[in-house]
Amino acid sequence: MRIADVLRVKGSVVATVTPDTSLAGVFAVMAGHTVGAVVVVHDGAVVGMVWERDVIRHLHQRGTSLAEAPISEIMNVDVVTCVLTDEVDGILRTMTDRRIRHLPVMVDDELGGIVSMGDLVKARIGELEAERSYLQSYIAT
Repeated sequence: MRIADVLRVKGSVVATVTPDTSLAGVFAVMAGHTVGAVVVVHDGAVVGMVWERDVIRHLHQRGTSLAEAPISEIMNVDVVTCVLTDEVDGILRTMTDRRIRHLPVMVDDELGGIVSMGDLVKARIGELEAERSYLQSYIAT
């Protein structure tokens, strides 16, 4: 199973912000999309990501004065991405090894979607259930 298969089911909507968006603005986007991560884009290019845990860590360190600071001050600029042809199992390994729960999906060097650990696990469960069903019917015949 490839990332393209996951996006075909999930869709390609991505919550994005710009580097000058305030932390309060990022909270609004996260809440509005019911997501735990946003992709930071500038002139169409992915320049960073912000996860809930980043926000919590920085709020703990800097306090509530951070609420109006631009997200560029705390965003992660070392963004790991994937492409449509990547295998789900390999991306799950990457996410586990790097302790990342969300990866932007790049299509021809542009943001084409995002996948979460939950999206990939759900897809694998569906695939395994189909295999189990096939094997059970094969054994029964």
